Amino acid sequence: MPESGPTTPDHISPSVSGPVPAPAPSPPRAPAPAAVAAARRAGLLVILVLGGLTALPPLSMDMYLPALPDVTVGLSAPAATVQLTLTACLAGMALGQLVVGPMSDRWGRRRPLLAGMAVYVVATAACAFATGAEMLIAFRLLQGLAGAAGIVIARAVVRDLYDGVEMARFFSTLMLISGVAPIVAPLIGAQILRVTDWRGVFHVLTVVGLLLTLVVAKWLHETLPPERRHSGGVGHALRTMRTLAADRVFTGYTLAGGLAFAALFAYISASPFVVQSLYGASPQTFGLLFAVNSIGLVAVGQINGKLLVGRVSLDKALGFGLAVIVLAALALLLITAGVFGETGLLPVAAGLFVLMSAMGVTLPNTNAQALMRAPHAAGSASALLGTSSFLVGAIASPLVGIAGEATAVPMAVVQLVCALGALGCFLGLCRPWRARRGQDTAVRAAADEEPGGAAGR
Repeated sequence: MPESGPTTPDHISPSVSGPVPAPAPSPPRAPAPAAVAAARRAGLLVILVLGGLTALPPLSMDMYLPALPDVTVGLSAPAATVQLTLTACLAGMALGQLVVGPMSDRWGRRRPLLAGMAVYVVATAACAFATGAEMLIAFRLLQGLAGAAGIVIARAVVRDLYDGVEMARFFSTLMLISGVAPIVAPLIGAQILRVTDWRGVFHVLTVVGLLLTLVVAKWLHETLPPERRHSGGVGHALRTMRTLAADRVFTGYTLAGGLAFAALFAYISASPFVVQSLYGASPQTFGLLFAVNSIGLVAVGQINGKLLVGRVSLDKALGFGLAVIVLAALALLLITAGVFGETGLLPVAAGLFVLMSAMGVTLPNTNAQALMRAPHAAGSASALLGTSSFLVGAIASPLVGIAGEATAVPMAVVQLVCALGALGCFLGLCRPWRARRGQDTAVRAAADEEPGGAAGR
């Protein structure tokens, strides 16, 4: 199987099956403009800024996790209702990406990003003053809608600056920065709960969002020059997304990454209750376990970027990661179902550690492989990637609590179903054993058909 590289992105075809005709020769990618070249030279600065943007979702989610049991008491709401505050934020991040992604392809990366960050700060501050569970759910939805700008545009900026194996390496390096957030966020949240209540978590998130907005405004330059923007409106964005969704391989990578993320989010939403309520651990112990699992994810991500990428094909590394996730989820189901008797917290924590660590080789490679199919529609492709992940995660969140707080079996069942689905999509749709050729001629053609597209220019 050929190595995925910068000069061999896969062919996008509107047909999902049947023989693929040889693509017409396409012009080489234009040299990077001066602004893009300068951004690439910035190196570490770009990693830090984009790392901060991709760290925003785990900060918004994970810093709040130790406070979930307190929110149920403070707002007099059942656990299932409080878990919907996570679902609302996740659904908002999913839907917001569908809007912001195409906007960034039309107007550039900076303006939609700064607007979204400003709304995020306001919505996060409003969460701190919620007087009921329904109000908190509504503000969390708005927080997610606005926070989507950072997620989708960060991926699009990476696609603007890098290609092929180099892009996969950057995603793995980015995980080192963004991976710090899930490590420290529950620890910070637990310490905040020592001195104040759950509302203090949102006060801290407001400050973090404001600081990140200022950093983006000062240091993140535009990476999409005017000549590479699409001037089409909503119709063009919908046609581009339809073309991407019709591509079998792009859809395979997107679904595989989304279902893997859902298995991860099943752990995120269920673990506070499993660790604290079911096994009697303190918020500080939960934060420590969460940090250890996040360290495993970051470490494997660095192994992927430094050792595997360039030596092992992205598809082989991805297939291995998905297989490990399936085995870890199966082990968790057997443990939580009592097949091995009363085992306590340690075996469950070990299974979750393996599952989380395998995400370090799975998520960067699904992102890279999918985005390599759409260099001329990076915003729209990034939106579809993120939306699928967050929507499936939002569905998984309430399912893990369907049997109440007395068992961890629903969490393990959801994780196993999602892991098997991810592996099935990868094998059935991506068909990694087959060679691929060509470039994103369908997306390029859709752009050229627009009055202000490449052909019009």
